[in-house]
Amino acid sequence: MRAIPVLHVGDSRAASSFYCGKLGFSEKFAYRFDDKQSDPCYMGLIREDVVLHFSSFSGDAVSGGAVFIVVENVDELYEEFRGTGVDVQLPPTDQSWGNREMYVEDPDGNSLRFVHFGK
Repeated sequence: MRAIPVLHVGDSRAASSFYCGKLGFSEKFAYRFDDKQSDPCYMGLIREDVVLHFSSFSGDAVSGGAVFIVVENVDELYEEFRGTGVDVQLPPTDQSWGNREMYVEDPDGNSLRFVHFGK
C-alpha cells in the first residue's frame, strides 16, 4: 500500500516554482481545464521516492496541511535548502521522542516535516 498526500495551493505555478526550484522536486504531471490559465490545476511532483499531489481546485483539501517526509540525512537536506534560499521554520532538531526533524512551510502554509526516525 502507498499513500499520496494532496496539498491545497492557491497558485499552482508558484507552488511548482517553490517545490521544484527550491526543494528539488520535479513535475510529473499537471492537469488544467484550460492550458491558457494557471489555475485551477491538479499536479503531481516527485523527488526520489516522495510523491506529492497539489490541487488549486475548490474543495480539494485546505491549505495548512502537514506531511512527514522520511529522509536519511536531515542535516544534509538542511544545507541543500539553505543553498536554495528556503526559509526553514525548525532547523534540524533532535526531538525527545528520538527523531531528528526539520520543518519547512510552503507559500500556502502547508508544513513539510522532514524526519529521520531514531533507532
